[in-house]
Amino acid sequence: MMRRLYNFAGGVRLKEHKRESTSSPVGRTQLPQKIILPLHQHIGVPAKPIVNAGERVLKGQVVAEAGNNISAPIHASTSGTVLAIEDHPIAHPSGLPARCIIIKTDGKDEAAGGYGAPCDTSALTQEQLNAAIKQAGIVGLGGAGFPTYLKLANEAKKITTLILNGVECEPYITCDQMLMRGHSADIVRGLVIMQRALGIKRAIIAIENNKPKELELMQEAIYEAGTPDMELVQVPTVYPAGGEKQLIQTLTGKEVPSQGLPMDIGIVCHNVGTTYAIYRAIAFNEPLISRYITIAGSVAKAQVLDVLIGTPVSHLIEQCGGNRKTLSRVIMGGPMMGFALHDDEAPVVKTTNCILVNSVISDVPLPSRSNFSLPCIRCGACADACPVGLLPQQLYWYARARDFDKVQDYNLFDCIECGCCDYVCPSQIPLVQYYRYAKTAIWQQENEKTLSDISRQRHEFHKFRQEREKQERELRHKQKRQAVDGASTQDNKKAAIQAAMERVRRKREHSDVTPKNIDNLTEQQQKLIEEADARRKKKLEELKPEKITINTSGRESE
Repeated sequence: MMRRLYNFAGGVRLKEHKRESTSSPVGRTQLPQKIILPLHQHIGVPAKPIVNAGERVLKGQVVAEAGNNISAPIHASTSGTVLAIEDHPIAHPSGLPARCIIIKTDGKDEAAGGYGAPCDTSALTQEQLNAAIKQAGIVGLGGAGFPTYLKLANEAKKITTLILNGVECEPYITCDQMLMRGHSADIVRGLVIMQRALGIKRAIIAIENNKPKELELMQEAIYEAGTPDMELVQVPTVYPAGGEKQLIQTLTGKEVPSQGLPMDIGIVCHNVGTTYAIYRAIAFNEPLISRYITIAGSVAKAQVLDVLIGTPVSHLIEQCGGNRKTLSRVIMGGPMMGFALHDDEAPVVKTTNCILVNSVISDVPLPSRSNFSLPCIRCGACADACPVGLLPQQLYWYARARDFDKVQDYNLFDCIECGCCDYVCPSQIPLVQYYRYAKTAIWQQENEKTLSDISRQRHEFHKFRQEREKQERELRHKQKRQAVDGASTQDNKKAAIQAAMERVRRKREHSDVTPKNIDNLTEQQQKLIEEADARRKKKLEELKPEKITINTSGRESE
């Protein structure tokens, strides 16, 4: 029974330019002199290095551990010595450097213990599968690089359907196509592992209808694996049919909610490259240290290469016969959603799927990203092409006017930055650049607001703490005053009087000093001494305890 397919809004048809890189078999990159491993190759928190400069590392060894739950560890792509852990140019639209582990390769490609050791995958539980996938550092290889183990966690049992995305709708990119051509059986085995990790049976494999050879190979692999719960589906070749939300809508007719995730409707979507990496990690204890990458454009030989993560882009260009002296641009990714590199010494990362070389004499057809644009003529072509059903023209106006509140009212963050609106715009307006600018500005405002809120909360807590300490001091003083007032009862007064009398007695004892120099006194002197002794004796008699009584008013009297 053939599955019914649905349509998503908009989309465009593009020239494929795929035959150039699929006409020859997949090659391997020559070992570069240096491997550069950025600590941030995924969505979430950067990894934390656990090696030091001067330390020798082995292929497959963990060199940086996950920063937190939304992160992924990084492994050495080959053996060598850590030269430094420092800032280095990376593949990012901003062109800013980032922290990287730089390894000088030794050419031995010596692997760490256990690397490549076969494992019985059937004996592993769901928890063990997820733990192994996490430890292997696998992230989504077809998108933004979300840590894969998180998408395979089905603790709430909400996920019912697994979709394997074999759709490569961007021009030039063929790495997934060549992967299905050479490793279809391993991809199916990886899909079985993912089904077990999720605890579900239903799986759909989607491939474009312009890949008949790969479709046949995948069908054979499904049949040989004896997996009746897998369904192979051909989808139309329309850009961006490979987008996660668009593919889900095409296959199921369901729409992912605005600002939502596929798991909100019980679906999880994975790329074929991710699936293959999972199989190698579970079956052979191989962490994610390499991947297929398409090298195309202004090179002598366009080809898909099996590339070590961290290989400099310049190394790949030279291997495929590109001339670095004539380069005008090097784009990481496809012509629609890729971005230009500021430095071709930047390394490939886990999410790199294509290096598109553009020289000054190139005929590489890129979307409207020129520096010259005309005023908007309000033709509406951008709205017709938008696969999300947005109003690109309105987003453009408000983004240009920096009205960030209004631009969010038009669901800016639902934009997937596919570039369809750029491609069809007759005025050559770089619409996606305006959307990216607006998103960045809004994120910055949100971050500043968050920091401001934190600062205000700290100030308010400081004032609260001061007031609390003041109240506690006043309470202590009050308790002391009450204690003193309570001591004025009759019994306490008697005790106080007794204490006073005891002090007088001790003072009297200390004052009984033996007179000195009393020899040869005259009668007059002796008389004065006797009179003084009599007065002292009389005074002491007056202070005797038995003559002291307490009246009702609490005053002492005789």
